[in-house]
Amino acid sequence: MNDVLVVDDDPHILKGLKMTLKAHGYTVVTAPDGESALRSAAEHPFGVIVLDLGLPDIDGTTVITRLRRWTLVPILVLSARHDSDDKVRALDAGADDYVTKPFELDEFLARLRAVQRRTIQADEAPVVTTESFTVDLAMRRVQRNGQDVRLTPTEWGILEILVRNPEKLITQQQLLTQIWGPTYTKEANYLRVYLAQLRRKLEPEPGNPRHFLTEAGIGYRFQP
Repeated sequence: MNDVLVVDDDPHILKGLKMTLKAHGYTVVTAPDGESALRSAAEHPFGVIVLDLGLPDIDGTTVITRLRRWTLVPILVLSARHDSDDKVRALDAGADDYVTKPFELDEFLARLRAVQRRTIQADEAPVVTTESFTVDLAMRRVQRNGQDVRLTPTEWGILEILVRNPEKLITQQQLLTQIWGPTYTKEANYLRVYLAQLRRKLEPEPGNPRHFLTEAGIGYRFQP
């Protein structure tokens, strides 16, 4: 579905993104604030929502929280806020990715395509293949160079979350909560240890990873 809802209080950004997206084959609806965005999303099944956080009526993170009560539509946050805490709050609320203003148009379009791909891939067979290794989610099996790779239960848990969400930025808090529980959200050192182990087992160059990427202070992203 190529219908996109763009939510921003800057009319110049709305106009520019509408023109750009239409030129790339998208059908675009715009909204200048959170309440009108929520009404539009309720009335029309969009393929992607592009959302600014600094809205004049309600905060963009609140919009995400309200959307997630009833829809799994991919949400790409577009915001001038550079603080990693703002990014974490938006991602934890249910955003799929985050692009910081000012942004390169090519990166924005690539991120938009990526969140769309994840929606399509969710219905496909549960086998994830990279140039370096293969993960069979149904069989809970990992192979590299034709050989089985032994993972601990914790390593598997982290790997499964990441590969089920290709190219999506998963926050440290999300991983820690899902693997160890809500009382471990401050134990980022746990993740550093286990990601290092996964990289040693699966990356061609563990010191220069291409599949398990770190976004400092925020979380991790799996790149197939």
